[in-house]
Amino acid sequence: MKPRMNYYQAAPDTIKALMALETQIQSTGLEKSLIELVKIRASQINGCAFCINMHTEDARKRGETEQRIYLLDAWRESPLYTDRERAALAWTESVTLIAQTHAPDDVYGQVRAQFSEEETVNLTMLIGAINAWNRIAIAFRAVHPVKVKASAA
Repeated sequence: MKPRMNYYQAAPDTIKALMALETQIQSTGLEKSLIELVKIRASQINGCAFCINMHTEDARKRGETEQRIYLLDAWRESPLYTDRERAALAWTESVTLIAQTHAPDDVYGQVRAQFSEEETVNLTMLIGAINAWNRIAIAFRAVHPVKVKASAA
């Protein structure tokens, strides 16, 4: 895959605005581990290899375990995630797939049972931001760094 353009160079002020939102989200008090799990899960749903690569690395740097990263796609079937994380992941899936789900009341109820109103807004902005990044990276064919080549078996 070949990148279509360098969107940072093409529209630096617009990208800086999205980066400012990222900075704000990081300062909201949402747990850093939760932020990374949400970013990874939305990126999995959207199929954004660039963002999956980036946020799994970031999660590891913040102390996330390999097991929780590997099982994130199957979080409903794993006991590794807290009730708060489960609510955030369900909300992430619902908001990421908004055209299909329309953010149903039961999922909203789950998130509100675990998050204050302010946290719910901040979580939703986090989900919106990662979805924006996914769409930018996919649309412009951002390519993640390749550290080692897979060996032919």
